[in-house]
Amino acid sequence: MKVNANQLRAGNVIDIDGRLYTVTKAESVKPGKGTAVTRLDLRRISDGIKTEERYRTSESVERVFIDERNFNYLYQDGESYTFMDTETFEQVGVHGDMIGDQKIYLQENMPVRISLNEGVPVAVELPATVTLEVMETDPSVKGQTASASFKPAIMSNGARIMVPPHISVGTRIVIDVQEEEYIERAKD
Repeated sequence: MKVNANQLRAGNVIDIDGRLYTVTKAESVKPGKGTAVTRLDLRRISDGIKTEERYRTSESVERVFIDERNFNYLYQDGESYTFMDTETFEQVGVHGDMIGDQKIYLQENMPVRISLNEGVPVAVELPATVTLEVMETDPSVKGQTASASFKPAIMSNGARIMVPPHISVGTRIVIDVQEEEYIERAKD
């Protein structure tokens, strides 16, 4: 099925010249001059070779739909991540390279979508957002407004995220996993 390049997300599988690739990172780049492009970090399913492709956002790419099932993340053992099928309770191991940079956001029992090709995992898609606690950040400075620049914060998983000045240590926030940026304060 043809889709615009800007609709691709990490975990999608695409066909380029008859070979299947897993998208490990998708990033929209808007240069000051010229048209916007989508930069894709890809991993070839057959042999694990990594590559990068750039497409104009209006270009069509062949997205492959294969067997997608719901799994829950269980645990990590070295570079292998173990997931359990929510219907059959079968466990499957996935190498960390398949998950890409987003593996830092995995949390115990997190629901994920795993794409399977002939029963073999080829891609892992995490939820769009995750809630984490701020472990370390600079204190708020009196007089700063919400529209002021963001400050760095270290999250409970070790990720470094830019947060608004009013966010303090211990605050739970919602993070966009794809863009790795602050969305809002958690509502719990």
